[in-house]
This record gives sequence, structure tokens and C-alpha cells, in this order.
Amino acid sequence: MSEKDTETLDVIELAEHLKKQGWWNKMFGKNNSGPAAEKYAVAKQLAIGGVSGWCAGYLFQKVGKLAASAVGGGFFLLQIAHHTGYIQIDWKRVEQDVNKAKKQLKLNSDKPPKEVRTKLNEVQVFVKNNIVLTGGFAGGFLLGLAS
Repeated sequence: MSEKDTETLDVIELAEHLKKQGWWNKMFGKNNSGPAAEKYAVAKQLAIGGVSGWCAGYLFQKVGKLAASAVGGGFFLLQIAHHTGYIQIDWKRVEQDVNKAKKQLKLNSDKPPKEVRTKLNEVQVFVKNNIVLTGGFAGGFLLGLAS
């Protein structure tokens, strides 16, 4: 036999291998393809969906408040600057630009692009295959918004 014919194989103990794996790979690794309904118990799916939904909802609430404050504060400062005479606003030009933007939106809103339809179909398939997980996420998201 030549060296090419003889091959040494390493024996890997499964428990040691899993200890070295990150929690993310254990949960969502490449070997875990397919719907979550086939792999995890309903309670675990609800827990994962609920916790991740709560985190997303809580962050959405905090970022939304920050964005609303920034936009509102910006408009408030613009109004103060306008009333004190620091800036002059050409309202006719603003109205023309808004009407032009409305026309462009009406022309482009007839049919969504192919990429949007493809992603929408992917989301629909995911939701159908993982209904318990997405239900838990939706509930957690609403709780996160409320907290």
C-alpha cells in the first residue's frame, strides 16, 4: 500500500465536539435546515420567538422614540429659526417639490419590483413553515413595544 491509500481518521467524541460549538451554531447551524416545527418542541419555539420578538419590539420602541424626537426637534428648530428671521422658506417651491414627489410615487407604485415580490414570497413560506415561532415573535414584539 502506498501513502495515498492509507488514511488516518480522527475519532471525535460528540459531547466534546458540541461543547466547542457556539450556541448560535447549535441552534441555527448549517445542519439545522428546514422548518423549526420539525426540530424543536412547541414550547421551545414559543420561547425563542417570544424572547427575540420582545427584544426586537423593545429596541424598535426605543429607536422609534429617539427618531421621532430627532425629527420633531429638527422641525421645531426650523420653525424657531424661520420665525426669528435666521432662514427664509420658499413655500411655493416646497409645494412644487412635494407635488412632484407625489407624482413620482404614483407612477412607481403600480406594481412592486420583482425583488420585493420574491422576498415577500420567501417571508410567506418562512411564516407558513414556522408558524409557532413567528407567532411567538409577533406576541413578543407587541409586548416589547408595550414595555
